[in-house]
Amino acid sequence: MEQIKPALKDFIIDFCKENKIKRIDLDNININTSLDLDLNIFDDDMDLFITEFVNRFKIDYSNFSWEKYGYPTSSVLVGIIRGIFGYKNEWVKRVASFLYMPKLKVQDLQKAIESGVLL
Repeated sequence: MEQIKPALKDFIIDFCKENKIKRIDLDNININTSLDLDLNIFDDDMDLFITEFVNRFKIDYSNFSWEKYGYPTSSVLVGIIRGIFGYKNEWVKRVASFLYMPKLKVQDLQKAIESGVLL
């Protein structure tokens, strides 16, 4: 299994802390972590995240389109389930993934760092 680059992991952790994104497990960020479902980054936070990411890692995102990923908007039902049961239990993750399909993952960001382009 491919490992996440330490600089990318540090960036994600710093972003979540600076923007007070709560109810996430920062210790278990890996290549398959989804930004929207696992890290709870949606809407304006996602725009800010992408902007800071491309600036920090000098990524070309001129061809980036939300059509590929769908614009991440939060799911009220997933938010309720996460609020009541937390998000560390595997069954909660499976139900949340069934209700909301993750779109943008850490592996997409890592590929962008390696290639210099976010598609």
